[in-house]
Amino acid sequence: MTFIEFKKLLLDAELTIPKFTALIKVSEKNIQSYKKKEEVPNAIAAVAACFAMMNKEGIDYRSLIEDLDLKKKQKKGAGFSSKKKDKK
Repeated sequence: MTFIEFKKLLLDAELTIPKFTALIKVSEKNIQSYKKKEEVPNAIAAVAACFAMMNKEGIDYRSLIEDLDLKKKQKKGAGFSSKKKDKK
């Protein structure tokens, strides 16, 4: 699915990208990166399509997703640490 088709589905679901990412607990930066690739992964496309169809049918998908109590994954890796290592 193209990024443009994905955005149209979000409109059908009455969602913006920030609201979509907050609902499914993924990074907005992650979703925005698909814009450059011009293609959205199948799983994200399927979720957006389901949200659009559920909204059209009058199903409150937001409360269904919130009831799942999804957790946002934290990056784990070297990166920059807020704690400085003691140098001796």
